[in-house]
Amino acid sequence: MATMITEECINCGACEPECPNIAIYAGGVSWELNGVKHEPLSMDFYYIVPEKCTECVGHFDREQCAAVCPVDCCVPDPNHVETEEELFERAKKLHPDREFPELSPATSHFRK
Repeated sequence: MATMITEECINCGACEPECPNIAIYAGGVSWELNGVKHEPLSMDFYYIVPEKCTECVGHFDREQCAAVCPVDCCVPDPNHVETEEELFERAKKLHPDREFPELSPATSHFRK
């Protein structure tokens, strides 16, 4: 399941640089995937693009946006439920030049 940012976001921006997939954008900022620009998903607060979110699977043991959020507004998105395998495959597609190690508790919150 992708992570989402709730309306409680205070627009501090702490989450944006932590995302390994460049899936987090400030409100009103358009997002890009595969060279195609898209309209912002929110005009008012930071948002996470579900098509780019991997819940940090393949990278870290927990979602880095949630780890740094001072108001705990980075939460699971019930509208985008996905398996560990789906998220890992997305990570590989988003980072085709990177060699990913086998998933472990250090690289997937599913393995805890």
